[in-house]
Amino acid sequence: MPKRREMISMDEDEVWQFIESQKTVQVSSINRDGSPHLVPMWFFVSDKKIILVSYTKSQKIRNLTRNPKIAILFEDGDEYENLRGVSINAEANLLDEPGEVQSMEKKLIVRNQAQQQAADVEEIVRKSRSKKTAIVITPARIISWDHRKLDVSY
Repeated sequence: MPKRREMISMDEDEVWQFIESQKTVQVSSINRDGSPHLVPMWFFVSDKKIILVSYTKSQKIRNLTRNPKIAILFEDGDEYENLRGVSINAEANLLDEPGEVQSMEKKLIVRNQAQQQAADVEEIVRKSRSKKTAIVITPARIISWDHRKLDVSY
């Protein structure tokens, strides 16, 4: 008899399909005092890496500069039997080269604000590119669950 954990785990394709279906990810870094700093962020996926962009002076970037450990969570479902999620632990790679950050931020905006006109995206990115840092997350550990795979209700 398979264990419950095995029954609800997503395979690799399911994990990435689920991630791609989400708009927001919960991002946790570690504050100076050791407490978690948790924020929702938009993202995009490139080569099975999660890409985020944030202001360089933000708390999360300061935290990740000091300690690159990061945890992120994608989740959905309103009832127990519909809960799905993917939790990823990793070390963040911070990129601050303006050209790279600008390219990544364009992809982020296009993915999450499809209604933006190309000229507007260029202007948004141009104005803030020297103030931003990209966060590249290569998953080290992935945990997933899909309660829809269970044949029971709670």
